[in-house]
Amino acid sequence: MTMIFGIPVQALMGQLLVGLINGSFYAMLSLGLAIIFGLLRIINFAHGAQYMLGAFAGYLLLAYAGIGFWPALILAPLIVGLTGALLERFALSRLYDLDHLYGLLFTFGLALVLEGTFRYYFGASGQPYAPPPQLAGGTNLGFMFLPNYRGFIVLASLVVCIATWLLIEKTKLGAYLRAATENPTLVRAFGVNVPLLLTFTYGLGAALAGLAGILAAPVYQVSPLMGSNIIIIVFAVVVVGGMGSIGGAIVTGYLLGLCEGLTKVFYPEASNIVIFVIMAVVLLVRPAGLFGRA
Repeated sequence: MTMIFGIPVQALMGQLLVGLINGSFYAMLSLGLAIIFGLLRIINFAHGAQYMLGAFAGYLLLAYAGIGFWPALILAPLIVGLTGALLERFALSRLYDLDHLYGLLFTFGLALVLEGTFRYYFGASGQPYAPPPQLAGGTNLGFMFLPNYRGFIVLASLVVCIATWLLIEKTKLGAYLRAATENPTLVRAFGVNVPLLLTFTYGLGAALAGLAGILAAPVYQVSPLMGSNIIIIVFAVVVVGGMGSIGGAIVTGYLLGLCEGLTKVFYPEASNIVIFVIMAVVLLVRPAGLFGRA
């Protein structure tokens, strides 16, 4: 059996795969957070609840409407994005002129309400959600066995993250979004509907959380607690990457996921805290984050 640092290569690659899968979810969720904070200056503590809503949207679409995974992969993010857009339009938009703390407190309270509501109706235990039959089984790569659905998660996450980055950084719409947050008066002078752009921005961030949720449902099961279990880690990822840095959120999400996977191999006891240790070190050395601006 091939060994690396005294560890079987299958075990090492298996944990790296777990880390890469976790990093895929960290990247998508931190990307949504970075978009919302970077463009709207809102610390969206409801992001974990929106991730949970995406998973439950897929579960409920299947249970009550018979809609399978592939249509739900489109419908769940749209549902969560629409609810996010309505939330921004009728609630969060009233907080823009106030201190950032008000937005954090509002979204934190909203997350507690949503989690409590779903716990009341569905309980705290997870609900099973099967992956699509087309992605059942796995592929033998020689050095490891790759479950097909988990490989799909990694590829889907990469495509979504790159496409979102291109949308924000390389398109006219992205330029309008960035300009509307920096100088809304000037953008309005060009006839651009700034409130609609801000609503779209928050809806996009929420939709990314919903997409991560429906992708995570077959892996982690559908639970009201799934958002609160991951949101603190995702905030740590955003801080390490740099608050508001879209590219930093993507890169850091994958890197910290891999670090977490490697820690499970070499020092399992520290796997639950390694991301927070890295965050503390980064804040001491570079308070703005690895990719952030002072």
